[in-house]
Amino acid sequence: MKNKKILTLNTIAEFHEIGGLPKPEHPLISVFDYTDVTYQTDEKSITWLQHFYCIGLKRDLSGKFRYGQQQYDFDSGIASMVSPGQIVEIKVPAKNEEKPTGIIMCLHPDFLWNTSLARKIKDYEFFGYAVNEALFVSEKEEEIILNIFKNIQREYHSNIDDFTQNIIVSQIEVMLNYFERFYKRQFITRKKGNHQILERFEDEIETYFNSGKLLENGLPTAQEIAESLNMSPNYLGSLLKSLTGQSTQQHIHQKLIDKAKERLSTTQLSVSEIAFEMGFEHPQSFSKLFKSKTSQTPLEFRTSFN
Repeated sequence: MKNKKILTLNTIAEFHEIGGLPKPEHPLISVFDYTDVTYQTDEKSITWLQHFYCIGLKRDLSGKFRYGQQQYDFDSGIASMVSPGQIVEIKVPAKNEEKPTGIIMCLHPDFLWNTSLARKIKDYEFFGYAVNEALFVSEKEEEIILNIFKNIQREYHSNIDDFTQNIIVSQIEVMLNYFERFYKRQFITRKKGNHQILERFEDEIETYFNSGKLLENGLPTAQEIAESLNMSPNYLGSLLKSLTGQSTQQHIHQKLIDKAKERLSTTQLSVSEIAFEMGFEHPQSFSKLFKSKTSQTPLEFRTSFN
């Protein structure tokens, strides 16, 4: 995104303006057909930083479309979730190009004020995936989501009363729960690609441990490893959990323990020297972690191994 102008969209009304849409009927929520969007720019793409949620189900985007770190064919229904603070880059369809179809909901965090979803929405990890992983949905799954969208749209277009917010929020929560189910399914069905990511992750960890960075920088964080793989920490953590049952941090600690066991069993280095090699300033911290993972102190392991 270098040298590209990045707009800042604080309100849903501002999104409607750049999308060539009429003013929203409600300042904090909007539901509209993607076909109605006509981006007000002569550029081939448009980029913005937004301060509201967007949940979309898109179809018929011609050719390949760059969605985060990868390219996807939009031949089947694809859902995208964008949270406040994320940057979005959209390819602007040419005038003679067939417009994509689908439905989008823009939701300002203030609409959720004083509801249980205001807190819970941050726990849906797929909002962190928006820069890494699009959700492919089957025809049956797409029908489920579209029906919920239509329920929200009907309520959105009806007269607003004391029940409007609660009804819409409850529908949104049902939709997000379905999306969570579909993402878990996608983790399972896309095993080949996921295992390739696992291999890359293991290679990255191995390279880090063999590069001398432990001595210089200490243990890598889950965020550092995720960034080196062009992923969000939440996405990488969920993927590893679904494939191995362990979090990113647990994998890092396991690699540390494996390396420590190797040094304890093949060298005469003291525990303090090995702890220093492993990036620990205090040997006690290393021994405590080692025992928590193996139920043995480093010296007990060395004795039992020998």
